[in-house]
Amino acid sequence: MSGVDGFFKSRWVTPPAGVEELDPAQLAPGFRAGAAHCGLKGGGKTDVGLLVCDAEEVSSAILLTRNASAAAPVRVCRKRCEQDGIRAAVVNAGNANAETGEQGYADAVAMCDRAAERLSLHPEVVAVAETGVIGVPLPVDAVLGGIDEAAGVLTETGGVAFSDAILTTDRWPKRCTLRAGGVTVSAQAKGGGMIQPNMATMLCFVQTDAALADPDAALRAANDASFERITVDGQMSTNDTLLLQATGASGEPLPEGLLEAVLLQLALEVVADGEGSSRVGRVQVDGAASAAEAERVARAIANSPLVKTALFGRDHNWGRIAQAAGQALAGEDLEEIGGESIDNAELAAEAAEAEIGLRLDRGEHSAHVWFSDLGYEYVRINAEYTT
Repeated sequence: MSGVDGFFKSRWVTPPAGVEELDPAQLAPGFRAGAAHCGLKGGGKTDVGLLVCDAEEVSSAILLTRNASAAAPVRVCRKRCEQDGIRAAVVNAGNANAETGEQGYADAVAMCDRAAERLSLHPEVVAVAETGVIGVPLPVDAVLGGIDEAAGVLTETGGVAFSDAILTTDRWPKRCTLRAGGVTVSAQAKGGGMIQPNMATMLCFVQTDAALADPDAALRAANDASFERITVDGQMSTNDTLLLQATGASGEPLPEGLLEAVLLQLALEVVADGEGSSRVGRVQVDGAASAAEAERVARAIANSPLVKTALFGRDHNWGRIAQAAGQALAGEDLEEIGGESIDNAELAAEAAEAEIGLRLDRGEHSAHVWFSDLGYEYVRINAEYTT
């Protein structure tokens, strides 16, 4: 997927008509970003990012992981942020600052406060996000120095620098700037592993000059149809953060379907980049007795190591799909699932995207999930991640 020109690469994404793709370095009007290297990543790679909205009036919405072991930055955003008026975000990549106790929380607060000071903002309107290794103390002094440096290089064309700074195991950046219907949307995301609802974004930042009557409702609807519908490894992150900021300066609403298309393409980029992934699959379950049943079966298939390795090996062994569905419905009075109920011909195809269908004939409910394959590289990357 990453090798295709243009932002909207997936056949499963339908952007609204008339979308113009701009240089992803150019942020939506009214926003600036910058990045710096503080030592969390090797090789001099940038690892601190700063994003700010210069408009005094901004509407925002933020969605955060529901993991009970939520990282310090997530807890800071929950407790301190004015979630409907966030002006800025400060991010580090390389250290999750999760499971780091009271000191970790204090370090996340210090990041927020330093960014607020450098931007002449109240700390309550600055979000903080972090990603990387869990359980390792944050070298906060180095990070604070990085924030100072990033604040000194903020620019309207900082989208690429910011998106590069937030990456960890990603093989490629996930970003765009689009214009349609008189409004501009820019977005940056990262993610490759520990991807499973709720949510499944790792980190994603969206900026626009559109006028949004209800940013929270708009973000939740787009998220439900994108990041909430993906899985790489069935693991819920401690740090997931999805932030939408809108200035309203254009005076125009978002074109219908634009935010949904942007988030879905970014979500599919995350799946395609799933730590060694080479293919993306979409499992569609129809004929379930309830919405919950359809969801349960779809996720069981998408998270099955046997199905994921079949996707990797282009093996159309439909018995693996039937087994996973039966496991999800264990204890139910289920008719035998035969090959005639399963459409998995695309598993054996050479295309990077494959569709899998299952018909249960138990009702009228449906669900779908996008997932990655499971190959040799996933084991290598995760076996070597902290060594």
